[in-house]
Amino acid sequence: MKRREFTATAGMLLAGMGGARVAEAAFLSEADASLGVKTALQRGAEAAVGLLGQTDGFLGNPKVRIPLPGILNDAAQLLKLSGQQKRVDELITAMNRAAEAAVPQARELLVAAVKSMSVQDGMKIVRGGDTSVTDFFATKTRQPLGEKFLPIVTQATEKVSLASKYNAVAGQAMGFGLVKKEDANVQAYVTRKALDGLYLMIGEEEKKIRRDPVGTGSAILQKVFG
Repeated sequence: MKRREFTATAGMLLAGMGGARVAEAAFLSEADASLGVKTALQRGAEAAVGLLGQTDGFLGNPKVRIPLPGILNDAAQLLKLSGQQKRVDELITAMNRAAEAAVPQARELLVAAVKSMSVQDGMKIVRGGDTSVTDFFATKTRQPLGEKFLPIVTQATEKVSLASKYNAVAGQAMGFGLVKKEDANVQAYVTRKALDGLYLMIGEEEKKIRRDPVGTGSAILQKVFG
């Protein structure tokens, strides 16, 4: 895909308009089209980190709140019935607090990913569907962010006694095919869910920018997305 084609296509797709507005968008310069996409992604990433990297960022948000997985969630209900609800709630709270503590570490890597975005990356985003932004950030940052998150999550969850029991029970359940391998360790599970939640909220923030570019107060976002 040539850069001129990217410019025209980005202008048309991001504007989301027809007729004269599309024709006008097609005359966006390559620099404007590229900067518009990058600005939207960076704003979305920073907003998502700000929302999630605070108390109740995960725990208080039903879209990203981290539950116990599968059969262990069912087992937790039995524990609650036997008078151990407090311990289960402590574990779930610790899991979500761990995610909230880890997310601020993502800001630097996310911004670096946006700054290094290629024309091809930009085209995938403007032509992609609802998961295009998530896919971009996951491809560029999931592995290094996982490495950053895991020690923070581990430190937070090890403070809760039920975490080690989770791993023991989950390991047994995995042997019977009742728990996925990636969910059999609480630290790895929370790290993965924290990343999933982060990418989801970045996508949500990008949708807000597309719906109301004027509200961002950014001239370049208004020009490209308006």
